[in-house]
Amino acid sequence: MIRLVACDIDGTLLSGYGAEIPRELFAQIRRLARLGVRFCPASGRQLTSLRRLFAPLADELYYVCENGAVIFGPGHPGPVLSKLEMDRAQAIALCRDILAIPGCEVQISGEDRSYLCPRSEGIVTLMRDIVGNNVTILSSPEEVPEPIVKVAVYSPEGAQAVAPLLVPRWGGLFRAAISGGEWVDFNSTDKGSGLRRLCAALDIPLEDTAAFGDSFNDAPMLELAGRAYIKSTACPELLSRFENRCSDVAQTLAEII
Repeated sequence: MIRLVACDIDGTLLSGYGAEIPRELFAQIRRLARLGVRFCPASGRQLTSLRRLFAPLADELYYVCENGAVIFGPGHPGPVLSKLEMDRAQAIALCRDILAIPGCEVQISGEDRSYLCPRSEGIVTLMRDIVGNNVTILSSPEEVPEPIVKVAVYSPEGAQAVAPLLVPRWGGLFRAAISGGEWVDFNSTDKGSGLRRLCAALDIPLEDTAAFGDSFNDAPMLELAGRAYIKSTACPELLSRFENRCSDVAQTLAEII
């Protein structure tokens, strides 16, 4: 019996940064709530961005944010149920390596804020005005005033181009995962750990969960969930790892619950 649904956002529910959550999904979330099934956005995004996307139901949901680094309960704002931080000195060194790569931007995540050291106004516009994050501009990574939970590199040339420059050194210290076409994320945790910790807080067995995703940062969550659904547009490697396909999350929820 499914009691919790964890769902990725970008690439799974949304096809672009400026897209909106389909109305049909809100109807399904309300139906699930009447059946006692909880719905949880599970994303690399921060809480504020997710709450804006799910505004009609924002106070009723659980949230796995920043690839599992911060988990929030329902409310406005909901309580922090779990937070896993990165080693600060190592995170700052990673930021310095990112900034040494021509054309790349670094995004440093706190509990519910993105810190940027922008090379161009474009990354600020993307994260603040399109993605909808709380954003603070800094001169250097050392100025981040709170614990760091995620470091991400944005590469206009694509994640596959920049990953080989960073993952060999940093993949052994942090969880590294491609998160969409232009991003590589580094955390002390992943969405799988986030799902496990949320299930522990709610006293829900992992086998009573369903998860939806489309990218490599979703794989740990999909591997742990009782039922895993990979978006049909995912890359061949991920399609080969997960049997159940999904072209529309709302439609699939209507069929399986």
